[in-house]
Amino acid sequence: MLRTDDTGFGNIKVIQKKGFGYGVDAVLLAAFAAGETGARGIPEGSTAADLGTDCGIVAFILTHKVAGIHVTGVEKREEAADRAREAVSLNGLEDRVRIITADVNAITAGASDIAGGTDPADADEGTSCLRGSFDAVVSNPPYFRRNSAIPSASGDRYIARHETTADIGDFARAAAALLRDGGSFYLVHRPDRLADIFSALREAGLEPKEMQMVVPSETQAANIVLIHAVRGAGAELRMLPQIAVHTPDGGYTDDIMRIYERQ
Repeated sequence: MLRTDDTGFGNIKVIQKKGFGYGVDAVLLAAFAAGETGARGIPEGSTAADLGTDCGIVAFILTHKVAGIHVTGVEKREEAADRAREAVSLNGLEDRVRIITADVNAITAGASDIAGGTDPADADEGTSCLRGSFDAVVSNPPYFRRNSAIPSASGDRYIARHETTADIGDFARAAAALLRDGGSFYLVHRPDRLADIFSALREAGLEPKEMQMVVPSETQAANIVLIHAVRGAGAELRMLPQIAVHTPDGGYTDDIMRIYERQ
């Protein structure tokens, strides 16, 4: 069963499966990449790719927050890609968002298994036509290591949360392949994977430049991390002020309300 949801960002809507929708991490990623939380954000008029776009939520919010941006959403699962394409039309974003069906690993391999939302010439070239063509890449990749849990009853939920066919290293290499020199990679992940993340980024030629922790509330440890890396940059990491999601009484903080554009 599918549902169409208002996001609250302008008139943008998304099409999702009932019982499994996007979370605060996706919204935080879009705000982080747009420069709203203190990071050096994506400049106006840029081209960006969204790796693992799913319903397209991050791509759609970026079109709302970054003037003139054009986003290519990359999604392996055809069913999810079709929902995202339908939402592109629903939102009237055909001139700013395109959705393609491709595996993250195919990008680094330059394989020809790209489909949907492309020009005929692009389809002939495969994913190699995308390489080195973006100013920025964003991604909300699976957080948990392969085989770290028993697969849940929901295949989509398990795939979204666990590294099944691609791990953080694969996402980092794909981002590096898509970016121009000096291009930015923005990702959201879990703090307990930081060693893996930094290792994967540097191995792919992406230098971590900014990091921001997100805590459930001021008295709790961070459970989300936002990272901005730059292709071919020198070594120097800037820590940004942490973001708290909830107030002591369980409501949302002013920071989150601003990010969701509720005040």
